[in-house]
Amino acid sequence: MIYGFFFRHVLQRIRPERAHGLAILALRIWGRIPGALALTDLLLRPPAALRVGTLGMEFRTPLGVAAGVDKNSRAFDALAALGFGAVEVGTATNLRQSGSERPRVWRLPDDRALLNSMGFPNDGAVVQAARLAKRRTRQVIGVNVGKSRAVEIEGEVVADYRAATRHLAPHADYLALNVSSPNTPGLRDLQSVEHLAELVAGVRAELRDLGRPVPVLIKIGPDLSNEAIGAIAEAARGIGVDGIIAVNTTTDYDRTSVCREAIRAHGDRGGVSGRPLKQRALEVLELLHERADGLPLVSVGGIEDAEDAWQRILSGASLVQVHTGFVYGGPLWPRRLNRDLARLLTDSPYGTIEEAIGKRPQLTAAAHAENGSAAPELGSRFPTAA
Repeated sequence: MIYGFFFRHVLQRIRPERAHGLAILALRIWGRIPGALALTDLLLRPPAALRVGTLGMEFRTPLGVAAGVDKNSRAFDALAALGFGAVEVGTATNLRQSGSERPRVWRLPDDRALLNSMGFPNDGAVVQAARLAKRRTRQVIGVNVGKSRAVEIEGEVVADYRAATRHLAPHADYLALNVSSPNTPGLRDLQSVEHLAELVAGVRAELRDLGRPVPVLIKIGPDLSNEAIGAIAEAARGIGVDGIIAVNTTTDYDRTSVCREAIRAHGDRGGVSGRPLKQRALEVLELLHERADGLPLVSVGGIEDAEDAWQRILSGASLVQVHTGFVYGGPLWPRRLNRDLARLLTDSPYGTIEEAIGKRPQLTAAAHAENGSAAPELGSRFPTAA
């Protein structure tokens, strides 16, 4: 493939963060050419069979862009035109911040993964809101909101998220509260049910003041215990959560990555995304599907092709998001995944994506732990329709 050759012989000679910046710049330039986005959208439009309704909205495909691709809300129109059903921008923080010291992104090609310790570099909520106000795409735009690094968890964090919400929510179709990045000190402490209840209540209050009742989702990490994940799932509806995004990057390098020496060489810091997350992301999804009482679930982590996306849908995901697979796959990769996903749906017993959600027979991660077995490989592609 042309992109594969370009990635190996050109992009890999450029520092990852620089290459990412050039890709975002190229998308921005493409978006400024009259008619370019409309033509791109027409040529790369997903098959109509992939439409799915969830979170009170219609998505033209369950395939979306995860937070971290368009960190600063600069290229969401062009990304949407590549065949995605949604683009989640950010992570945006209330305060402008530069993030961690460079270098802070590394490729792990043997893992088909990335290691990043970005630390939410962005221009702040006010600037990102101004960019989002100029949106042209009709596809769903979510905004991922995180904690400003300078803000303390105790006493200040709810006000910080509320301030970001005040600026960003008027331009968002949904909000995703990022409480799970490993690159902001103290952030993952917010994944306790008590902290989540306080945080979601504050954001909900801000949305009421704005008169903007958009869905509120939380994004959790893969390194939580199954017990903690189950507790979040069971409490989610009661604390006002509309959906759960799972999972963020992992710091469990020894268990997941084959590139352990490379990670140590980079200082044992940051979170790993991509293929090493695949199995754990599926386990977390299954556990959430069992315990979250029908709450919409968005699965992210290690999705590399349509088969991966299909298995997440069968395991309970209403939507899937991609980042690292997109980086390794290139700009035409969403079109291929949508095409192949439509074929899987056509060959299945189900007429729509919505009918297929959660139809895979499941054995949860907790059950595997009880019987001492490892989680199984992905099961039958087409379980019998109920």
